[in-house]
Amino acid sequence: MGVWWGPVVRVLVLQAAWALGGGQVRYSVPEEAKAGTVVGRLAQDLGLEAGEPEARRLRLVAQGRRASVEVSGASGALVVSSRLDREELCGKSAPCALRLEVLVERPLRVFHVELEVTDINDNAPLFPAARKNLSLPENSPPGSRFPLEGASDADVGANAQLSYTLSPSEYFTLDVKSSDENRKSLFLVLAKSLDRETMPEHRLVLTASDGGRPSLMGTMELVISVLDVNDNAPQFNQSVYKVQLPESAAEGTLVVRVNATDPDLGIYGEVLYEIDTFVPPSASDVFSIDTNSGEIRLTGALDFETETLFDLHVKAKDKGSPPLSGHCSVELEVLDVNDNAPEVWVTSLSVPVPEDAAVGTVVALLSVSDRDSGANGRVRCAVWPAAPFGLVATFAGSYSLVLREALDRERVSEYEVEVRAEDGGAPALRASRGLRVPVSDVNDNAPAFAQAVYTVLARENNAAGAELARLWARDPDEAGNGRVSYSVAESVGGGAVAGGGWRAASSYVSVDAESGRLWALQPLDYEEVQVLQFEVRAVDAGEPPLCGNATVQLFVVDENDNAPALLPPAGGGPGGGAAGSAASGPGSGSGALWAWAAWGAPAGQVVAKIRAVDADSGYNAWLRYELWEPRGKGPFRVGLYSGEVSTARALEEADGPRQRLVIVVRDHGEPARSATATLSVSLVEGAEAALAAAGSSSSGAGLRPAAGAEGGAAAATNVWLVVAICAVSSLFLLAVVLYGASRWAPRAAVLSGPGPATLVCASEVGSWSYSQRQSRSLCVAEGAGKSDLMVFSPNFPPPPGPAAKETQPEPPALVDTVSGPPFVACRPFPLLVALVARPLGRRWWEPGSAAGARGRRGLGGCFLRVFTGPSRPCRSARGLAVGEEASKEASKVLPHPAAVAIRS
Repeated sequence: MGVWWGPVVRVLVLQAAWALGGGQVRYSVPEEAKAGTVVGRLAQDLGLEAGEPEARRLRLVAQGRRASVEVSGASGALVVSSRLDREELCGKSAPCALRLEVLVERPLRVFHVELEVTDINDNAPLFPAARKNLSLPENSPPGSRFPLEGASDADVGANAQLSYTLSPSEYFTLDVKSSDENRKSLFLVLAKSLDRETMPEHRLVLTASDGGRPSLMGTMELVISVLDVNDNAPQFNQSVYKVQLPESAAEGTLVVRVNATDPDLGIYGEVLYEIDTFVPPSASDVFSIDTNSGEIRLTGALDFETETLFDLHVKAKDKGSPPLSGHCSVELEVLDVNDNAPEVWVTSLSVPVPEDAAVGTVVALLSVSDRDSGANGRVRCAVWPAAPFGLVATFAGSYSLVLREALDRERVSEYEVEVRAEDGGAPALRASRGLRVPVSDVNDNAPAFAQAVYTVLARENNAAGAELARLWARDPDEAGNGRVSYSVAESVGGGAVAGGGWRAASSYVSVDAESGRLWALQPLDYEEVQVLQFEVRAVDAGEPPLCGNATVQLFVVDENDNAPALLPPAGGGPGGGAAGSAASGPGSGSGALWAWAAWGAPAGQVVAKIRAVDADSGYNAWLRYELWEPRGKGPFRVGLYSGEVSTARALEEADGPRQRLVIVVRDHGEPARSATATLSVSLVEGAEAALAAAGSSSSGAGLRPAAGAEGGAAAATNVWLVVAICAVSSLFLLAVVLYGASRWAPRAAVLSGPGPATLVCASEVGSWSYSQRQSRSLCVAEGAGKSDLMVFSPNFPPPPGPAAKETQPEPPALVDTVSGPPFVACRPFPLLVALVARPLGRRWWEPGSAAGARGRRGLGGCFLRVFTGPSRPCRSARGLAVGEEASKEASKVLPHPAAVAIRS
């Protein structure tokens, strides 16, 4: 039931309203209602049933303005279709009613609807401008009023009721007067005197508030500018400007920019600058100021060493009338820069310095200064080179140049000393002063030779006064201390001369006192002196004088100035034919020799030996022997270096009774020198040759016998031959007995034994031996002058009997060096040899006799041992001659009674 009564009530209400309003419906809606807001149920209010609004096409017709509402077709409700703005629709009118016409078809009817839009507080108060500029003179009196324009509010009613407030300020207040409800007058009142220089501009905020709930506000900014008057003098921002500037600042450098301000405006605030006073007055040439900008710049150079502080009084004035002015002071401190190098002066110099000056000796006094200050003026000094001088600080800025090390003028005669000064600036500046310090000489060096020992070679036979060498001693001292004189030291050195003795070197050589040339005082002779050793002394002229020595070894070089000299023969010749020789004497260029050779002598039989010597040495004394005559194939030949004349073939009777040989002896010098020997060889029977050799030994050698003498010698030889034959016959039996005794008696190990003799030869050019039978024969040289050995085996046929059948070989013969010409050893019976030799031996062997001397030379200092054996005749006369010694020495030398030895 309740549902049915609701529509009925609404229809009744609508009809009542329609009746009262003459058919007009009224609605009210607040502005700014949202779209879709239902304003009223128009279809119901018009009495339409459900479904009729749409069936009868209920719609809204606008009357000349845009409608912001519409009719919903389905429900027939009046709803807001767009924004409703009362101020836009009605402005300030109140109330704001919109008249609407509603059409319904079938039947067509028109209904009038009035829609009132009510106001809400949606608009804040609004001033004509957001900013208001006011200009007030700063001398305006307090209480002055300045009108302001108020704000407006688009709302109506209480929402448009405005009230005003002013931001707090000590200078201004707000005065509001209401002329009516809706109009109010605003005034800005000056509460305090203005000062443009203190506050040139004031900013205030004027606020208007409406009466809505909530209240809205609007604001306006008041900018009040204070107008200037010339009531302020220029004022500097500093009363004193303190500036530091290095003295190296260039012209045009900005010193400082002074700034004076005048709070006034316009020409009252324009400031001009000038320097009123310069302290010192000379600064007027150094500084200048720009009148407009206040920049002070350098117009001259600063010098810390001249002026360190400047005081400038600057004035600033405005352009008012009269002008007002302000003052300030500029204090400029000049900073030192390291622009001055140190200075070095030599106040005293003691030169030259003797080289023996003691360490610590003061050479020079120095003074050092620097015009800069502080670290820039602190100076460090050093000396270069660091040795041998040094610096010693005596007091501030003064130094002494002293000797640190010992001097040596010979090493450094002059010093270039540099004293270097350096300050402590950054960068540091340096200065130097050069000193020339010569060193004076003292005699502290003895002359010294380049060599301690000089070896000088000088050829013999040099000319007197010839220069042999040049000696040089160096003395590094100067002047007289280095002037050297030379001399041969007396009593020191010399040379051994031929024949023994000693001669001083000063008798051979001298030395030039100034040049040191070594001169020969006389020709040198190698054969007289070979080596001179002496001392040369070099003395300087210093005080005291010093000296040095050098040893000179002068070797005389041999020249080939001596020809070979033939020596006398040492004895008779050996061999199957005895050989004798003679010479004209030593030192002769040629000589005549003689010798004997036996017929039938085999090839190689030595018949003589040519002996020669050369006083020179080396190659100059090396001799060679050449057979000059006869040339071709003669029966004789000569050893190239031994001088032995031997048979080249077996001698025959066709060779004649005598052969004349010319032998040339040459040395190896350049040019070679020579001597000639003539050798006459007589060809005789074997026995005659032996006797001739013995005779020649007894009669002497060295002279060739004349014809009469040769006959006497032959007769003597025959006599002795007869005697020998008789003695052999007489003693044959005794020999048989002795032979038998030797066969059964014990043998001597070395000095006795059977067998033939063995020939062994040795010389400078080789050695050789011939052996026909076994034997034991010993030859020993005693005091021989030459190293020649000649032992010959007799040229006899082998003995018959058991001796020829010996098959057991005997040991080889023991041979030693033998000097002299060859001799013959034969194997006769010992007793026979002794008997034969006895008549000859006394003269031949006695030491005091000339014959004995010749005999000894003939034997050549050899042992002749005769052993027991088969009896054989001895064909060698030389063998007979040596028998005597066998008889004398047999009992002393031979351990076996059957052995006979001969020793010279």
